[in-house]
Amino acid sequence: MAQIFHSSANAYAKLSIVFGALLVFLLGWLALAIGESPYVTRQDIPREQNVPFSHKHHINGLGIDCRYCHTSVEESAFAGIPPTETCMSCHSQIWAEAPMLEPVRASWRDETPLEWTRVHDLPDFAYFNHSVHVKKGVGCVTCHGQVDQMPLIRQTATLLMGWCIECHRNPEQYVRPREEVFNVNWTLPEGTSQEELGRRLVEDYDIRSLQSCSICHR
Repeated sequence: MAQIFHSSANAYAKLSIVFGALLVFLLGWLALAIGESPYVTRQDIPREQNVPFSHKHHINGLGIDCRYCHTSVEESAFAGIPPTETCMSCHSQIWAEAPMLEPVRASWRDETPLEWTRVHDLPDFAYFNHSVHVKKGVGCVTCHGQVDQMPLIRQTATLLMGWCIECHRNPEQYVRPREEVFNVNWTLPEGTSQEELGRRLVEDYDIRSLQSCSICHR
């Protein structure tokens, strides 16, 4: 029987398999790169708000503690968004006529809540409890970055699962004394390493390396 394909067809077939596998690999790598890019994660992108609230001014300039606004962070899964009453406790007296604060005054007059653009927004299938992490010695800046230096708040971490798992696998690298959780300027005591302090706190606070899927996906 006459030969149907040229002898070079075998080489072309092998090359097509190699290039096909390479194309699949490149497409997978591209999808992963896009999924971890700021375009998707919104990492390091300041978010516009109806009221230009500056954490830098309120924390670094005025020395206001995180818990003054985020009142439920120690007892609840949700850190809490301050009601207009909290803002007006100061701004009924300070900068009471500032144009930029008109949305706050309107909210107070009309008894309607302020609308904020959420910056650290986990998907619905991921469960996170603020109070648990606070009690285990995870500082605010560990997840939220140096908010005391942010005129407009931004997300400094990817908030992807790999980022969470890294802390769950090695909690001793991230924990600090409980009394320093809200101290944005806390540094390690002189002569102490994070690994040394972390190992001690992991034992004292009974921190377990929880990596089961059901811990976060309930």
